[in-house]
Amino acid sequence: MQMTGEQTIAAPRDRVWAALNDPDVLRQCIPGCQSLERDGDNRFVAVAEVKIGPIGARFKGNVALSDLDPPNGYTITGSGNGGIAGSAKGGAKVRLADAPGGTLVAYEVDAEVGGRMAQLGGPIIDATARNLAAKFFAKFGEVVGGGEAPARETSGSAAPAAPEARTAPAATVPAPATAAPVRSASAIVGLWGWIAAIVVSILAGYVLGNAEVQGSIVMMVMVLAVVVAAAAFEAGRRGGRP
Repeated sequence: MQMTGEQTIAAPRDRVWAALNDPDVLRQCIPGCQSLERDGDNRFVAVAEVKIGPIGARFKGNVALSDLDPPNGYTITGSGNGGIAGSAKGGAKVRLADAPGGTLVAYEVDAEVGGRMAQLGGPIIDATARNLAAKFFAKFGEVVGGGEAPARETSGSAAPAAPEARTAPAATVPAPATAAPVRSASAIVGLWGWIAAIVVSILAGYVLGNAEVQGSIVMMVMVLAVVVAAAAFEAGRRGGRP
């Protein structure tokens, strides 16, 4: 596994260099670190619990610093054993440089894993390594920078909301009086037309019920009823128009 990255720490380079060599600071920043103690000059013994994918393990390992170039960087190498979970070994080159707002920490990591962890595949291991590196530098920036990590904030306050406009109540205008309905002449004609149709229908029923009436008279009455009904319907339809 190979990984490169860089991070800006909001602190002078001398302070960052000292923190990278301080076991107490590193113990606070390494994810899952339970202990980190010196074992001679530039050597440390570490115990950490790490979870890679579904596999979690407690690693015990040794770490050594070499190629020290204070306050510009060093090389760190180490190896660890996680029991049945597997083992890991590798190294990293760390370089420091001045940057706007603090110190730029750049790193190049080259590591190998074995055992069950190696069976998970490169993508899972790479994602875990990047996640651990991100957590380390986030915590490292808080500790070394005194908890004053740079943050972007919008200066100034929002403009006050405009006062709600008050609309004067509209003058109440009395609704125009509705004229009383006036029955037009056509409506009256339509009404009498319907009455005439009813009368003719009654007469037609009477005539049809009288067996002695001649057929020609019956036919005439029926025709008259149809004509009157049609005229009444048309007059009523015209009278109902506005």
